Amino acid sequence: MFSISQPNLLANKKRKFMLSTSISKESNNNVNFQWAPFPVEMTRVSITVPSPSGSKLLVIRNPENESPTQFEIWSSSRLEKEFRIPQSTHGSVYADGWFEGISWNSDESLIAYVAEEPSPCKPSFDCQGYKQGAAKDKECMSWKGQGDWEEEWGECYAGKRQPALFVINLNSGEVHAVKGIAKSLSVGQVVWAPPVESIDQYLVFVGWSADPRKLGIKYCYNRPCALYAVKVPLYKSEAAQSDLKSMEELTVVNLTQSISSAFFPQFSPDGKFIVFLSAKASVDSGVHSATDSLHRIDWPTDGKLCSSTKIIDVIPVVNCAEDGQFPGLYCSSFLSKPWLSDGCTMILSSYWRSCQVILSVNVLSGEVLRISTADSGFSWNVLTLDGDNIIAVCSSPIDVPQIKYGCLVDKVTNTTAWHWLNVSSPIFKCSEKVYFACFCFI
Repeated sequence: MFSISQPNLLANKKRKFMLSTSISKESNNNVNFQWAPFPVEMTRVSITVPSPSGSKLLVIRNPENESPTQFEIWSSSRLEKEFRIPQSTHGSVYADGWFEGISWNSDESLIAYVAEEPSPCKPSFDCQGYKQGAAKDKECMSWKGQGDWEEEWGECYAGKRQPALFVINLNSGEVHAVKGIAKSLSVGQVVWAPPVESIDQYLVFVGWSADPRKLGIKYCYNRPCALYAVKVPLYKSEAAQSDLKSMEELTVVNLTQSISSAFFPQFSPDGKFIVFLSAKASVDSGVHSATDSLHRIDWPTDGKLCSSTKIIDVIPVVNCAEDGQFPGLYCSSFLSKPWLSDGCTMILSSYWRSCQVILSVNVLSGEVLRISTADSGFSWNVLTLDGDNIIAVCSSPIDVPQIKYGCLVDKVTNTTAWHWLNVSSPIFKCSEKVYFACFCFI
């Protein structure tokens, strides 16, 4: 499924819709995409996240007012479950691409996610003095105040409350706030750790401290952040429920104390290690966006974590690149499933001088390969993986975007050469007037 958006000029919003396709690779030099005849508009849909098995789809609809947040679980043919989460439990689910984090657990019975913490009841006051309870918007006075001022993260986060972690049980519909996280931490990018043989399981998330101030986080990679792990009960048994009170007293474990920046955690398919990006070069220097680095932490099979975990460098910071060589990592995100079948090779997009390219990274050996066409003059972005094949999009200032299908030339000999096939797509079709206008700039 492709998620597409286009501007709705009359409503001053984005219109989102989904277009499905069936992929069949007919030969080494031919791949066929069977597109659905029409897209399906996703009205008021904020986020869609498929389950690990691909048999279920989570659809979240955030409210535009004080209405409940709507969770929907879809199967291949129908709506299976629907939950309405009231504002007293939490506000809108974060769907910003930074604090955003939604993760299914391994048996697809629990979903961890990041949402605005519930709004506390604040006393209100005006020129006539204190009033019991919250203020009403319809009251018209010369001025009106309500509670203490709370600092926000600024920019697109104006009016949003602190991001917090929650877990929903899809069998019972119960929602629990994850306990033990300090109020000074804004959390995001949550993922479930590999399951262990106990009633408890770990969540790994990124935490940003509010000290010394909050204002400014979007595109500000020089803000310190760290990976944390917190043990949460699975909310499945009476024993787990009885342990909730004791769990509140537990503190989270900082997994990256020895490094000033860590974000976008990603577990390997076998669960033996976790990789993450770091902007320590930005944090240590103060530069908004310096060269990134990639790191790995071996995950304990017994589930016993400590804050002195060894951090292994996969791609270090490149301070001075040689001509034509790898210039360093400039990566803004990971795919939700970036791994090839060998379990140790990641596919990601990164900037290489003035273009964006696609890289393959072996996180065990540290080998980095540029696998998108080097002499095309295009910028490339990876969309998703189809097994060991890559679905990507490429474009240039004078070329409309094109979908490409990449596959290894010869898997048997373990060659590193990739072959890119053109994909006929209705997504990026444009009129002849626009097409020929592009060539006027050549």
